[in-house]
Amino acid sequence: MFGERSLHSLVKIHERLQRFEERYPVPVLDSAASLAQGVSEELQAKPLSADISELIKLLSMPHFKSLLSVHDTVAQKSYDPKLPPLPDDIDDEEDSVKIIRLVKNKEPLGATIKKNETTGAITIARIMNGGAADRSGLIHVGDELREVNGIPVEGKTPEDIIQLLSQSQGAITFKVIPGPETEGPVKEPKIYVKALFDYDPDDDMAIPCMEAGMSFKKGDVLRVMCQDDATWWQARIEGTANPRAGLIPSKQFQERRFALRQTMSNPQPQKVSRKPSGLRKSFRLSRRGKKTNKSMYESKKSDQYDTADVPTYEEVASYHKAPGAKYRLIVLVGPTGVGLNELKRKLLISGPQHFSVTIPHTSRAKRNQENDGVEYYFISKHLFETDIHNNKFIEHGEYKGHYYGTSLDSVRSVLAKNKVCLLDVQPQCLKHLRTAEFKPYVVFVKPPSIERLRETRKNSKIISSYYIFLCFNQEEDFQEMINAAQQMENHYGHLFDTVIVNDDLATAFGELKQALREVETETHWVPVSWTHS
Repeated sequence: MFGERSLHSLVKIHERLQRFEERYPVPVLDSAASLAQGVSEELQAKPLSADISELIKLLSMPHFKSLLSVHDTVAQKSYDPKLPPLPDDIDDEEDSVKIIRLVKNKEPLGATIKKNETTGAITIARIMNGGAADRSGLIHVGDELREVNGIPVEGKTPEDIIQLLSQSQGAITFKVIPGPETEGPVKEPKIYVKALFDYDPDDDMAIPCMEAGMSFKKGDVLRVMCQDDATWWQARIEGTANPRAGLIPSKQFQERRFALRQTMSNPQPQKVSRKPSGLRKSFRLSRRGKKTNKSMYESKKSDQYDTADVPTYEEVASYHKAPGAKYRLIVLVGPTGVGLNELKRKLLISGPQHFSVTIPHTSRAKRNQENDGVEYYFISKHLFETDIHNNKFIEHGEYKGHYYGTSLDSVRSVLAKNKVCLLDVQPQCLKHLRTAEFKPYVVFVKPPSIERLRETRKNSKIISSYYIFLCFNQEEDFQEMINAAQQMENHYGHLFDTVIVNDDLATAFGELKQALREVETETHWVPVSWTHS
């Protein structure tokens, strides 16, 4: 009995009423208006002085009389609650019946119901965490609903009852048969997930109660309050004032739905010829008047590795860089020509002691003006292939018979010097970098509209990450950049921490500097595995 939630609620109410009574503002008298009238009559019988005349004038003012009248009305009124009478038609055969009255305001009641197909009974399916039903402590999962506002629910469908509730205003009275005894209140789990997709319950035909659903956007951090139901979780958006939880599809359920949609959209896979995926998009090479259109590099992983994963939720935890800890890896992602190298160069100029970049590896021969470990690390082709086999490269490729690549050790070397490592890679490589060691902060640099590209990028030259010059002056280059950015966002947008549109280089650089400053000084949500040592 002492473990009953209803008893705990009553004790809390009792304690609050006691505290209220201790400071209850009892009126001194409830007839201030008549007292003022009597004082005024007595004063008029005395010799008039300036003070007496002023007081008589104040007591006779309409506004002052109205104030005293309102005081008396409030002082004489009884504010004791009036409880509804118990119904006289309670069935004696029923072992236990609860009559519950809840006041309905603009918020939903926060409970869903279901019908037992065998017995026809309408029972409480779930209680929404933080909702009106949950806060009352009077309704529990498994309770059988018998009446709503005196109307029997026998023979009605859950939809009929929901319609009945939606038409009710003010207080709603329920007659319920308590369900099986349950254990005491369970401590709320502290599970936070980052949403990797947009969700609107109004567009979801599978949700058991649309009104109980909660919409969210990609990137929102959700606190999961209840995972008892394998199909529908209860959660609320972190950082908002609303304490009520709403229904969201569970991770397993949403993954199954995404997989089903992919199967339905591709019922009969057809064999198509695939070109190797490029680490850097190919453009016309302006050297000696020759124009080629060949793929410059090949990724060590195929696109299928990345698109096979279904983005639903990622468990996250708050993270703040501790004093003395290594800086987070800063990864810039974007289509070729969008301005990644220009942004990196401006960062290096703005803080040469704070920012640094990796030195790439190559298997080509060192030229006279080059120094090993400055422009490149020059290694043999055999050693390069051995390192590829041992997965030592973040990305690598081949151009004109020579290997080029960025190694994991080159990133570690920069971070070990207590500097911020700036790296730009193809989005296919992000999953290999998303580790507790690097804790990458991913910035997606997005191109502006094609009209703006025509104004700002005409006849511009591009330097790729491996110092290969590309010409960028054709209309199809602009369209290819727009298309590539859209594909990156569609397939890998859930891995981006922030998006910057490079419409104006100075503005984009300012936004990037501000974002990187916040990475170092503020708390961010990161995958929970990054916070476990």
